[in-house]
Amino acid sequence: MKNYRNSDYAANKYARGIVYRFADGTVEVTLADYLRENPGRSEDDFAAIKAFSDALFLEQARGDNVQSKHTTPLCSIAESALCITPSPEERFAYTERTRLAKAALDVLTTAQQRRYILHKLHGMTTREIAETEGVSQRSVMDSLELAQRKINKFLAAA
Repeated sequence: MKNYRNSDYAANKYARGIVYRFADGTVEVTLADYLRENPGRSEDDFAAIKAFSDALFLEQARGDNVQSKHTTPLCSIAESALCITPSPEERFAYTERTRLAKAALDVLTTAQQRRYILHKLHGMTTREIAETEGVSQRSVMDSLELAQRKINKFLAAA
C-alpha cells in the first residue's frame, strides 16, 4: 500500500475520527466534535458514519488504482464525471433514506405498493391506474390514501 500520508483511505482508516483532506491541509472530525455539533446523535451514529467513510475511501482508492491504468482524454470525460463527489455524510444520509423508503413500502399491501409506485414514481393518475387494473377510480384513491397514512405512521415511528 502507498504511504499513508499520501493515501486518503489510509489516513482515514488509521485515524480515530473522519479525515478530510484539502489542498491547503487536513481536517479530522473527532467523536467529540461530532457530538458537539450533533447533540441528538450518539457514538453509534458516529461509528456508522466512520465505517461508511472508510468504505467510501477504500472504494475511491480502488477506483483510482483502476483509473490510473487507463488514459482518457479530458475532452471525452462526461460532464457528470466532473461533478463534486458528495461527502461521506451526504452519501450515508442518502443510503439511510433509501433504506427507510424501502422499509416504508414494505408496510403496504402488494396492491398499495403497486398503486403508490405507479402514482408517485411514474406519475400515473388515479384514473389511469384504475383503467389499467380494471377497478374503480374510487378504489384506487382509497388505496392510495390508506397507503399514505400507513407510510406516515411508519415514518413517525422510525
